[in-house]
Amino acid sequence: MMSKSRYDDPGFYSNRELSWILFDKRVLSEARDKNNPLFERLKFLSITASNLDEFFMVRVATLKDMVNADYTKPDIAGMTPAEQLAALNQVTHELVAQQYSTYNRAIIPQLAANGLRVIRRHEDLTKEEAAFVDQYYEGNVYPVLTPMAVDSSRPFPLIRNKTLNIGALVKKKEGDGSLEFATVQVPGVLSRIVQIPSAKDGETAIILLEEIIERNIHKLFLNYDIVCAYPFRIMRNADLTIEEDEAEDLLQEIERQLKKRQWGQAIRLEVEEGIDVRLLEIIEKELHVANEDIYRIDGPLDLTFLMKMYGLPGFDHLKEKAYAGPQPVTDFPAEYDIFERIREKDIMLFHPYESFDPVVEFIRQAARDADVLAIKQTLYRVSGNSPIIAALAQAAENGKQVSVLVELKARFDEENNIVWAKKLEKAGCHVIYGLVGLKTHSKITLVVRREEDGIRRYVHLGTGNYNDATAKLYTDIGLFTCSPSIGEDATAVFNMLSGYSEPLGWNKLSLAPLWLKDRFLFLIGREKENALAGRGGHIIAKMNSLCDKDVIEALYEAAAAGVKIELIVRGICCLKTGLPGIGDRISVRSIVGNFLEHSRIFYFENNGKAEYYCASADWMPRNLERRVEIMFPVDQPQLQKRLMTILDMQLKDTVKAHILTKNGTYEKVDKRGKGSFNSQLEFCRMAVENAKMQKQLVNNRVFIPETHHE
Repeated sequence: MMSKSRYDDPGFYSNRELSWILFDKRVLSEARDKNNPLFERLKFLSITASNLDEFFMVRVATLKDMVNADYTKPDIAGMTPAEQLAALNQVTHELVAQQYSTYNRAIIPQLAANGLRVIRRHEDLTKEEAAFVDQYYEGNVYPVLTPMAVDSSRPFPLIRNKTLNIGALVKKKEGDGSLEFATVQVPGVLSRIVQIPSAKDGETAIILLEEIIERNIHKLFLNYDIVCAYPFRIMRNADLTIEEDEAEDLLQEIERQLKKRQWGQAIRLEVEEGIDVRLLEIIEKELHVANEDIYRIDGPLDLTFLMKMYGLPGFDHLKEKAYAGPQPVTDFPAEYDIFERIREKDIMLFHPYESFDPVVEFIRQAARDADVLAIKQTLYRVSGNSPIIAALAQAAENGKQVSVLVELKARFDEENNIVWAKKLEKAGCHVIYGLVGLKTHSKITLVVRREEDGIRRYVHLGTGNYNDATAKLYTDIGLFTCSPSIGEDATAVFNMLSGYSEPLGWNKLSLAPLWLKDRFLFLIGREKENALAGRGGHIIAKMNSLCDKDVIEALYEAAAAGVKIELIVRGICCLKTGLPGIGDRISVRSIVGNFLEHSRIFYFENNGKAEYYCASADWMPRNLERRVEIMFPVDQPQLQKRLMTILDMQLKDTVKAHILTKNGTYEKVDKRGKGSFNSQLEFCRMAVENAKMQKQLVNNRVFIPETHHE
């Protein structure tokens, strides 16, 4: 067994940021996989681009801030911020090159072979196509554009974050021949994909909006000759710095900081390969971009447009057969009383295979129910037209006590959440704007109801957000219960959030930042003690990210003692496999499929008395030490069995699973002797079958007896 002191060696850990790049490479590998339908590959390539944008705006930006502040403390892998930036500079350039190699060599030729011609340059247009494009420009594009020249009276304009722009060198027709800089923003209000008539039967032809503008840019600067014109795009530091202790009004402070995102430090510049050196020098100088932060792109900038291309009609045969949609939850038949159903037993939901509707209906019925006294809920991310917000507002208007914690610091959803917070306040809800210094990331709803035998508390807990839109794309677990002990804990949670009153203890729930990490370390340590005593030990843990050093160290110790540890980690993983003294007792797999794996599920064998938990938290320092998170137990045997089925099926996946190797890379599962098994498709099939079976039972008036809990 390895000595504990060895776990302090940085060689036992992977760098968080480099591990994230490996995750985006796994997404890219799905775009490169010829076994995936062509349009699904388009979608994955688009996701790699949007992922990388956010990574630069937040993670790379944070590292640059550290370097600028002369912060030199190494991370758990022993790398200083400057060393991390240097390593990232190399791997991100390699990743971008691989993205465009995939786009140019694999995707574009295959699209053409399947009747979709993407016109890369406006010079490639036929005479008829050019005439259509010019007419389209005059009627649809020209009125929207705002050309901006730069001279002694007009300073260099604000180039907004993530916008696509065309920079040009121009010279006056009657001037001295000196070059001037001009630019025009490609308007985001217009579709970037423009379909044009094709001369070939059965062919769809498209051109990108920036090519149409570039072709006609001379019409924007009539007194100038256009020397050259090239698209460019910048990424700015979007990590908000909020002095919460000094902010008298957190909402106003966040609104003020949001505006700064548009002119934060430029941290990445994308330009078209072959850009005129003189034009690049001006952009580089004016935006203060270092040479290593310039990405010369062999293709269209910002591949996120591919997600829009996915929606083009006529190509369904090139897509994965669509899932029939989230299925009705069998425990909630038509015209059900949700409170009656929850009183009968705890009910688990598995999104997106099962519908999110019962969660919305939970709030709606509570809003209308004369016996409901209060509704309390935490909101981290909600959809653009959230039915939950509408139901909460209705509840307040109906005289219920409605308390909502809206987390204003939910990254990139701050603006959306400010809008909802104001709407809820206007409706009469009591709105809490998060806690100073902490993000409230927990997902919990409490409904307090007056019933014949007294006050009863109904609780919903989840691993994902109260967002009806992402609930169709993210895999998450939700639990409805009216367990008195969880109800007491739920009340304590909201009292803590609104009044800062910490309970003396908890019945069932474990909360970060004060208790959850210790609870996880205890559960891992208990498995280790069982293994040392010859009773064996087994941990299965599914999460988004794993990078907390204390947790990883505890896992190493448990594995060295003989505990079998199976980890399902979609994204970042700073733990290494195959270490001396541990060998194959720790395995790590990442599943990248059509749905985003978001649920957090934890199994501890506990010497034959297995315990199951779900949580809003990953095993990351930010979740365990700087956020309000909740872990809840799943105690009922039939629900435990269901969770184990979910874990087992993911551990059996041979199609979408990538295995972390001893050398730190990820490889697809070797299918030899294992067959082909796609866990997400199997979950879809099971949900459809369960819904059919329930419908048949209802039609035949057959009812399954319910199991009551405590």
